Amino acid sequence: MSTEASAARDTVPDLGSSETPYEDKIRWVLTQNLKPTHLKIYNDSHKHAHHAPMRDSVSKETHFRLEIVSEAFEGQRLPMRHRSVYRLFTEEMNAEGGIHAMQLLTLTPREWEERQANK
Repeated sequence: MSTEASAARDTVPDLGSSETPYEDKIRWVLTQNLKPTHLKIYNDSHKHAHHAPMRDSVSKETHFRLEIVSEAFEGQRLPMRHRSVYRLFTEEMNAEGGIHAMQLLTLTPREWEERQANK
């Protein structure tokens, strides 16, 4: 992780009183690091609560689906885009009761515009 990315992670506001601390942290970290032109966060945890690994989870925030549109993805292939996002959340994904899964849609602004035009 770059020094700039590390600094952005270290300045996350206190989310202790939030009812959605992981979602809030995801929004904060992605906004600070990737400067998205479009960011949509879906908390799909309720869809997975019945799965065996989630049965004893104390967290209501385990599964997220993210749409991220950022110029930071220019020139990167899909695996690199996803690695760059996952790298930002290593702690949260390794924590007991942390984030179990992230489904990612990572696009450049041009790719996003093309996708919207074809809807």
